[in-house]
Amino acid sequence: MNVDFKEFSKKMDRTLDHLNDDFSAVRAGRANAKVLDHIAIEYYGSETPLSGVATISTPDARTLVIQPWDTKLLKDIAKAIQCSDLGINPQNDGRVIRLTFPQLTEERRKDLTKQVKKYAEEAKVAMRNIRRDGMDYVKKLKKSSEITEDDQKKAEKDLQDLLDKYTKKVDAALAAKEKELMSI
Repeated sequence: MNVDFKEFSKKMDRTLDHLNDDFSAVRAGRANAKVLDHIAIEYYGSETPLSGVATISTPDARTLVIQPWDTKLLKDIAKAIQCSDLGINPQNDGRVIRLTFPQLTEERRKDLTKQVKKYAEEAKVAMRNIRRDGMDYVKKLKKSSEITEDDQKKAEKDLQDLLDKYTKKVDAALAAKEKELMSI
């Protein structure tokens, strides 16, 4: 009997997607609207993501322009950006807010590389936890005599192969992001 690991494979896919989202939020000297995804402002009594109250565009490689639909929000948006961990001062001209991303220094690139390595390690830990859950599932099937001992050994090997496959994907994504960060 073959044990179905689709559920565990889907969980690993979601972990990989989450890692890619984390990577895209790390700026590499180029303006990327994803860095603003975690910023929310108070709008009509509720926390609203910045993309829900403004148009965000990138006129050039190092500038983001935020144009709120309601100009009364300019001060709130500027304050939210200053309070965030972006480390960029917003420039408010009364109609739009401009964010100019400076060139990254070598030291900052190394810090960002450490950050993406941490994200990759967290993804690997999450995937190992998913494998552990799969192993527990296989042991439960064996205990209830739904599979034989040979099936259990094969299922455990299949789970390890699945983990190895996804670990290689994480390593490849990490290598690509590190290359992007270290290129000038």
